[in-house]
Amino acid sequence: MKLKELMTREVAVVKPSDTLQTAAQKMRQRDIGFLPVCENDRLVGVISDRDLSIRATADGLDPKTATVDQLKTPGVVWCYEDQSVEEAARLMKEKQIRRLAVLDRNDKRLVGVVALGDIATNGTAQVSGEILEKVSEPPGQT
Repeated sequence: MKLKELMTREVAVVKPSDTLQTAAQKMRQRDIGFLPVCENDRLVGVISDRDLSIRATADGLDPKTATVDQLKTPGVVWCYEDQSVEEAARLMKEKQIRRLAVLDRNDKRLVGVVALGDIATNGTAQVSGEILEKVSEPPGQT
């Protein structure tokens, strides 16, 4: 099965110049915990609910004035929509992540997001179980 068959296509995104409050509002409206950060239709980072709640609070950032650019995680792990679910699962397992940005192979633009839940719902129980076990390990316990 290819990722394009199970990924979420209508992905909410934020710009680097958006405020943290805007990002949090988008997450609340869509009941999600992860937003790709895009500039000119190009993926430049991601921001998660954990970034907003832990990192922003720990750094004392004002959500009304601090920008996504200040808090985004650069160096995004991503895959192509024509890759297999198994390839994505292996990448999630290796990187200990629960979500992957999905790009179009031709123009490298964001076309979707695949989450561990998507694989658990649509993939095999063995693959999703292996990923969950690995991403749930505390860092440094490989």
